[in-house]
Amino acid sequence: MIPKPRTDRPAPPYAGRRIKAAIVGAGGIARSHVSALAQLAEEGETEIVAAVDIDADAAERFCAEGGVPHAYTDLHRMLEEQRPDLVSICTPPTLHREQTVAALRAGAWVWCEKPPVPTLADFDAVEAEEGTDGGPYAAIVFQHRFGSGSRHVRRLLAEQALGRPLVAHCQTTWYRNAAYYAVPWRGRWHTEGGGPAMGHGIHQMDLLLDLLGPWSEVRAMAGRLVHDVETEDVSTALVRFENGALATIVNSVLSPDEVSRIRIDCERATVELKHLYGHSNDNWRITPAPDVPEEEAAAWRDFGEDVPSSHLGQLRELVASMRAGERPRSSGADGRTSLELITALYKSAFTDTTVRAGEIGPGDPYYTALHGGAPGWAPVVAQAFSATPSEEVSA
Repeated sequence: MIPKPRTDRPAPPYAGRRIKAAIVGAGGIARSHVSALAQLAEEGETEIVAAVDIDADAAERFCAEGGVPHAYTDLHRMLEEQRPDLVSICTPPTLHREQTVAALRAGAWVWCEKPPVPTLADFDAVEAEEGTDGGPYAAIVFQHRFGSGSRHVRRLLAEQALGRPLVAHCQTTWYRNAAYYAVPWRGRWHTEGGGPAMGHGIHQMDLLLDLLGPWSEVRAMAGRLVHDVETEDVSTALVRFENGALATIVNSVLSPDEVSRIRIDCERATVELKHLYGHSNDNWRITPAPDVPEEEAAAWRDFGEDVPSSHLGQLRELVASMRAGERPRSSGADGRTSLELITALYKSAFTDTTVRAGEIGPGDPYYTALHGGAPGWAPVVAQAFSATPSEEVSA
C-alpha cells in the first residue's frame, strides 16, 4: 500500500547538509548509481543511506560491496526509517511507476533508470504525483545527454552555427542472443514495456530529440525476425521534426557489428557521433561544407575539456537542481518526449499509419499498452492489463 504524502520534509535547497540518497534494486545497473553517488559523497554533496532489494542476500551483498550502511527488502519501510532526499530506482520497468510514486509521496526526488515506465498512462500518473513548487520531481536516467560533446553540439545547433538541420540518422544496432532473452521479464510487454525501441534505442532517440527539438510525425515498421519474444526485435522509422528536418531511426538487437550512432546533416556541416554505451569528445566528428572558413570549422571542433557522458554527469546536474529547488532536465515534459515518440513508433508500425505528435492520449489503446492490443503483437492477456494500471509490487 502506497503511503500518503508526508508534510514533515525539509524544503529545498538542502542548505548546509549532504543529500541523503537510497538505491532501489541491487542489480548490475545499480552499481553505476552507487559509483556516481559515492563520487559525489567524496565531494561532500551526497550520503548513501540505504539500498533495497526483494532478495535479502542480494541487498546485503550490494551494501557490503558499496559501503552502504542499511539493507532493506521493503521499500516503504526504508522510506519511513531513512527518509532519503533522493531515491535511485534500478529495477525492471514494470516496477518503476509504483516505486517512483511511493518515493515522491515520501517527499523524495527520484532518479529512475530507463525505460521510465511502460506506458504514457504510467508516466502521466507519476508526473501527477510530483511537487508543484520546488519538487520533489522524478527524472529519468538519460546520461547520454550529459557530457561535453552533447553539450557542445547542442549549443552549435541551438545557435544555428551549422545552419538549419536537414537530414538525420539515429541508429542503435546491437546484438542480443537467446540467453539474453532467457531472463523471464525480457521480451515481454508487461514486464519490459517493449523491445529494442523501448529498452535499447531509447537512449539515442532521446539524445536525438534533445539535439533537434520536437518531432511532428512518424511512420514506422517493426519485425520479430529472430527471437521468440512478444515484442519486436527490430524496428525502423521515418520521423519529421518541427524544424523541418527528416530522420531515419533503426533499433535492432540482431546486429553483430554493434554501434550507437547519430548523424545530423546541416546546411553548413555534418555532425556525427559513433560509440556504443557512452561517448567522449573523441566520439564526435564535425565535417564542414567546402565553403566554411577553416578557422570557423576549427572553432566548431573545439569541444573544450573532455567530460564523458555518464551517470555521474547527470547526477551532478540533478543534485544542483535539487539544491536550487528547480525541475531537472529529463523530467516532466522534457522526460516524456522520447516515450511519446516510442509509443507513436509502435502505433504506426502496428496500424500501418502515420502518427502525429500529441495524438496518443486517454482513450487510445496505445496510451495504456505499447502493443495497443494489435493482432499478432498483443499477448493473450492484453485485455486484462491494458485496461488497468500496471500490476506492480514494491521492492
